[in-house]
Amino acid sequence: MTHASRYAPKLNATYAELAAHYATAVLPARPYKPKDKAKAEVAVQVVERWVLAKLRHRTFFSLAELNAAIAELLVELNARPFQGRTESRRDLFEALDRPALKPLPRAAYEYAEWRKAKPGIDYHVAVDKRFYSVPHALVGQVLDLRLTATTVEVMHKGGRVASHPRYGQGRYSTLTEHMPRSHQAHRDWSPGRFMRWAAGIGPCTAAVVKQQLEDRPHPEHGYRACLGLLHLARRYDRQRLERACARALAIRSPSYRSVASILKQGLDRLPPEEDSHGQDLLPLHGNVRGAGYYH
Repeated sequence: MTHASRYAPKLNATYAELAAHYATAVLPARPYKPKDKAKAEVAVQVVERWVLAKLRHRTFFSLAELNAAIAELLVELNARPFQGRTESRRDLFEALDRPALKPLPRAAYEYAEWRKAKPGIDYHVAVDKRFYSVPHALVGQVLDLRLTATTVEVMHKGGRVASHPRYGQGRYSTLTEHMPRSHQAHRDWSPGRFMRWAAGIGPCTAAVVKQQLEDRPHPEHGYRACLGLLHLARRYDRQRLERACARALAIRSPSYRSVASILKQGLDRLPPEEDSHGQDLLPLHGNVRGAGYYH
């Protein structure tokens, strides 16, 4: 239960989906009232006495072996007459329950977790450090995510608007149909505007921003890093950001994390490193952070 209430209880989404799959009604018991579900409570006690207690001194070496032993004892338990009666659990099941049973659904139930997420201006939602695209018109809205072992489904007002393999190649999963033709959903932010803003600060900042936009499958994937640099320009002054970007380029680590680390440690105030010949042997790439990253 996500909300316990005597009159309006609310099921969690995963359990509600399970009940709907099997066409089952869920009637929650009151909190701390075991008598509301007395049959379920006593059934646990009966199984502990007549099944688990009989197996407590045995050693099993596989799950299949354990299940076989439990199945054998369950047949015996269900055939045992009730105290003071001639009927057994099996007799009552055949007489009352079996005629009312419905066939199982054709498809097996698939366990799924539900979360909420809001896509950023790059129209991607984050799930476990991976990013999945949604239609760009939904930027800024709170969406429901249905996560299975293999799939990420994005829901909006009860309808599915996107579906992605959960563990694909790379951190980004972007569908072409989700991308705006002219970036109309976020026209205030585009690669051109980011570059104009960076050029207004200095050539080193422009070089770092250019690296964020070009070193990804789509320019929009670098928007988060560019917005992070924009935030740094507001938190620190523009001159410090330019010096930090120059230092990041010098150590061949033109990434947001490296620039943020340089500013946080005050390394932009230090004189440039003279001995940088060791870095000249390394290719310019976002994964090569350089010595300044670790200060």
